[in-house]
Amino acid sequence: MSGAPHEDPRAARTRARLRAALLAECAERPPAEVAVAALVRRAGVGRATFYVHYDGIEALAIDACADVVRQAVDALHAWRGRPDPVHAPPALREFFTGLSPHAALYRSLLAPGGGGPLGRVLHRDLRARSLEERELAGAADAPLVASAVAATFAGVLADWLHGLLRAAPEEVADQVWQLLVALHRSR
Repeated sequence: MSGAPHEDPRAARTRARLRAALLAECAERPPAEVAVAALVRRAGVGRATFYVHYDGIEALAIDACADVVRQAVDALHAWRGRPDPVHAPPALREFFTGLSPHAALYRSLLAPGGGGPLGRVLHRDLRARSLEERELAGAADAPLVASAVAATFAGVLADWLHGLLRAAPEEVADQVWQLLVALHRSR
């Protein structure tokens, strides 16, 4: 994954080019049809260079989608004070409305119910952030609520991306927000 604190700038540039190439390829064809040969040609790197950085397309895709995980975690924690129990914070609404350009890629990595490689990363990162905030607040139920928040959000997001939940982005943002607020109040 990218983002190592002291990563070689050349390696960072190569990874960025590969991530951009993947996103461009996925905009033109379904993710399952993207080949390493097309990626390296588009990125302007050799096949061996690709494999120095990633063990396959899925690893690259997870790295390319890491930003969406960070955005989701940040969007869920972008409020202070007493949360509005009905309307999601603007950052959460913006998160959902901004997913469409790469929705096919997200669907390929996020299984219904919140599983899949991207779901595991989302759950891990969201649970860690929620746990940290609950513990800072002194909540005795921090591990339980953090797990429930992570599972609920990942599941709703995945089901919405797969068309199992029919709602406009703003509506699903408000709906998942209401669930998460209720989880926090339940204990």
